[in-house]
Amino acid sequence: MMVYGSYLSKDINIPKTAGQVAIIDTGVAFMAGLLILPAMFVAKENGVQIFNELGELISSGNLVFVVLPALFDSMGLAGEVIGIAFFALMVIAALTSSIAMLEVPVSCLQEEAKMSRNKATMILGGTILLCSAIIAANFNALFDLVATASTVYMQPLLGVVWAVVIGWIWSRNSLLEEIRQGNPEIEQTWFWKIWPWYVKFVCPAAILIVFAYPFL
Repeated sequence: MMVYGSYLSKDINIPKTAGQVAIIDTGVAFMAGLLILPAMFVAKENGVQIFNELGELISSGNLVFVVLPALFDSMGLAGEVIGIAFFALMVIAALTSSIAMLEVPVSCLQEEAKMSRNKATMILGGTILLCSAIIAANFNALFDLVATASTVYMQPLLGVVWAVVIGWIWSRNSLLEEIRQGNPEIEQTWFWKIWPWYVKFVCPAAILIVFAYPFL
């Protein structure tokens, strides 16, 4: 979202757009959970294992590549159609996310190393392809490890880093000036009175509490 957001025109209302994106993203994730969790228990009734050795619901790679395919298989012809649609949408989601993640290092190489966009894309894309091939070739050993490291550890910790950068390092006046381009009256709104302090204190604390809770 931040990568695509960097290409917005200057007259876009950033707080409004960010709020819309957050609501839609959270809403879609919530609805997906309403579909996935009941589906897992339907799979259980059809003889599919949905709990691991510790008695926890299977998640991450095993959920997507083991539990759900077994569920689709138990549904007969309808399951084949739903399975094809599900994994087609998953491929689209993966591609759009990959494009966004690749844009940052590609732009960095363009600006810092004065490299052409095609060359930077080929180098980084080739490196990612090689790493992906290694993970795919050692799927059972590496996939869950990489998925856990990236989603359970890296994402929340990077969220804390961004909250610290925006709340404590980035100049408050620079932030205001950037947001004011799409909303000239932002300084007089409740958003600007609450948001800087929310990012500065609440966000890092909330993320760290959620991150640390499983270890308590």
